[in-house]
Amino acid sequence: MSATADFYLFPTAILKWNKHYNKREMPWKGEKDPYKIWLSEIILQQTRVEQGLDYYNRFVKKFPTVQKLAKAHETTIFKLWEGLGYYSRCKNLITTAKFIATELDGRFPDKYEDIINLKGIGPYTAAAIASFSFNLPHAVVDGNVYRVLSRYFGIDTPIDSNEGKKYFNQLAHSLLDKKNPATYNQAMMDFGAVVCKPKLPNCGDCILKKNCSAFNNNNIGLFPVKSKAISKKNRWFYFVIIAAGNSFYVTKRGAGDIWENLYQFVLIEHHEKMALLNIEQHPEMKKLFNKTPFRITNISEQYKQQLTHQTIYGQFIHVSINKQIAVKNHHPVGLTALKKLPFPKFITNYLKDKNVSLNLI
Repeated sequence: MSATADFYLFPTAILKWNKHYNKREMPWKGEKDPYKIWLSEIILQQTRVEQGLDYYNRFVKKFPTVQKLAKAHETTIFKLWEGLGYYSRCKNLITTAKFIATELDGRFPDKYEDIINLKGIGPYTAAAIASFSFNLPHAVVDGNVYRVLSRYFGIDTPIDSNEGKKYFNQLAHSLLDKKNPATYNQAMMDFGAVVCKPKLPNCGDCILKKNCSAFNNNNIGLFPVKSKAISKKNRWFYFVIIAAGNSFYVTKRGAGDIWENLYQFVLIEHHEKMALLNIEQHPEMKKLFNKTPFRITNISEQYKQQLTHQTIYGQFIHVSINKQIAVKNHHPVGLTALKKLPFPKFITNYLKDKNVSLNLI
């Protein structure tokens, strides 16, 4: 830890900044309902606040209580989540809502130890719910907090290591204002979001700069330190949109891969980019249609979606047939039903394209 940094000054300065300069407004700030805090924290995992705001407002409006959420049909919830990504969060949201509604009589746990045992809730989310709802002394350590602490104290221990996670959690807890944990935790998160930003931090206006190790050593860009490089892979998806009259063939994706529980059209996945000039002669296409006559009406340009660990490339092949056929694990649905199904962002982005002939939007 840098000798420049002042351990005792830090929490006082953060609370001073929060009182006099923090203008960040969000609908869940000051909220005490553990259901709404839980909802906001799950939505904001791996998601920018600007993107998550609308989703939070829509969820609260449609499901104002955990009981309402627990009673809703899974497809309805996934449709509302559509486009937010990291769909395992939505699956865990459904599981936990049902558990609270049935096993806990609709009452959210009020102890950290019980909160953290809920499906999909880790130390960060449990600390947020415990402190914001019940004012319990648990420090919230998110990406903003890691960044602020590592820069101010000059900590080069990787935040993605077990040692780093333990160290930062202990440090955050030792700095926590035990009498006002909710206010302090929110101040720390806001400070990291609007002042000590990942890129172009507002060091000139920073109340901590006099004692900030990274600022005084001119190495702000080095913090926080990460040790693990993310291994990424490329995948090529070719979606065959089979139109039989006003029906289209879809299936629900299973477990063990991206986009679990979402719907998709017939998929041909390839290990590399395919030439689609004579795609009707591809073995998968011949197998798909057997001896049924089909006509390719359009092939889209290539689309791309960057995920955390992989990049998805793909195209959409529109096919028209005169009568319905049997497609393994797929079923035909009309336009009205299709609008209600949750699709991956990769597909919804395409369906919203003005050049797509499907009238889904």
